[in-house]
Amino acid sequence: MLFCLKCKGLLVPNKEDPKKVMCASCGYKPRQKKTLSVKERIATEVKLEVVDKTIETLPLTEAGCPRCNHGKAFYWTAQTRSSDEAETRFFRCQKCRHQWRQYD
Repeated sequence: MLFCLKCKGLLVPNKEDPKKVMCASCGYKPRQKKTLSVKERIATEVKLEVVDKTIETLPLTEAGCPRCNHGKAFYWTAQTRSSDEAETRFFRCQKCRHQWRQYD
């Protein structure tokens, strides 16, 4: 990268003569005869892999799913009612991903 001696701006290829450079900010054109080459690499082949996988960070417990009768489910708790009542437990089946809640 080349920079302008006057304003410290970036020197870019000149529109009239792409082999010469000029300042993008103030228009300064240096007198130096340097070889300028502009290279651009374009990826022609893009590999994209779509993965439909969720990583569960919730704890796993023994709980029977009401939909598929699988014996394990992820669980978490939340305070859904007033603070003097017990928390609500939520479950998500490990197999079919069905969600249900259990009140105490």
